[in-house]
Amino acid sequence: MTLGLIQQGPGYGAAYLYVGIFLLLVSGFVATVLVIARLIAPSRSSNTKGQIYETGEATVTDTWRPFPVRYYVFALLFLIFDVEAAFLYPWAVVYSELGVYGFVEMTIFVLILVVGLAYAWKKGALKWV
Repeated sequence: MTLGLIQQGPGYGAAYLYVGIFLLLVSGFVATVLVIARLIAPSRSSNTKGQIYETGEATVTDTWRPFPVRYYVFALLFLIFDVEAAFLYPWAVVYSELGVYGFVEMTIFVLILVVGLAYAWKKGALKWV
């Protein structure tokens, strides 16, 4: 009688052993590659390497000046609508199987994104300059 306990076969502990050996091998491989890369990488520094490179042109302003927030907002808006396109494709593939329920769900999804786009447009987040 097991009293609700699950009896495990004799090979159950071997699975942990295999995982442990695999983790050790992977860790050893990563460490070895990092050490070899450090040993054979060229490490000569020069004045030219220390100069700031920005599109091949000499910098005009302070290089550590932060970018305006509008660039980050613009990038986030692009990301949101890029993800929207990634959701629309699988929906379009199985559209005929979803029926009216799938259409309503995607309409709500797109409407939420359109409201967000209208808000961003009204706030001027889409103006690059």
